[in-house]
Amino acid sequence: MSDFTKKITLALTGASGSAYALRLIECLVAANYQIYLLYSSAARVVFDTEVGLKLPGAPEAASEFLTEKFSAKAGQITVFGKEQWFSPVASGSAAPGVMVVCPCSTGTLAAISTGMSDNLIERAADVVIKERGQLILVPRETPFSTIHLQNMLSLSQQGVTIMPAAPGFYHNPQSINDLIDFMVGRILDHLNIEQSIMPRWGYQKS
Repeated sequence: MSDFTKKITLALTGASGSAYALRLIECLVAANYQIYLLYSSAARVVFDTEVGLKLPGAPEAASEFLTEKFSAKAGQITVFGKEQWFSPVASGSAAPGVMVVCPCSTGTLAAISTGMSDNLIERAADVVIKERGQLILVPRETPFSTIHLQNMLSLSQQGVTIMPAAPGFYHNPQSINDLIDFMVGRILDHLNIEQSIMPRWGYQKS
């Protein structure tokens, strides 16, 4: 087993934004993070629709598939099923202190806000909140309803970072990949992971 810099839980849900998640995984692998990966059934449908990627349903097959796709080290990407309650992410004594949900559906956001914990994604987020860890949610919806905003406010008041998938344009993007990198770069900044994929304000090329 390789030694990794840190561990992180990454969850993918049924909101639009598959490309953000793929780029984030690529960057986390490059940064030598060990990734505990969770994804919903809706996420599998969205990934197939948006980027033509068929994520395996079985956790072991998914781990092997993604390890090969991202040229990751052995054990660097481990996928858990939605009801694998004995996985490390389900317990405060074993879960990483950092979790990102990208993309985050408003349904998942609502469930996390109310502490539902009906599946492993929701439980993992609940664990990070109760253990006072770092949780970043990347919702992708428009417009936001009052219900969405109230859920976001409730989570923000508990220390959760709400980072809507809303890329900026001050870096003069030339492609969709530039817009993807903007958002992923901001996520990496909040994770304190050194990145050069997105120039910061005041440092962009003139």
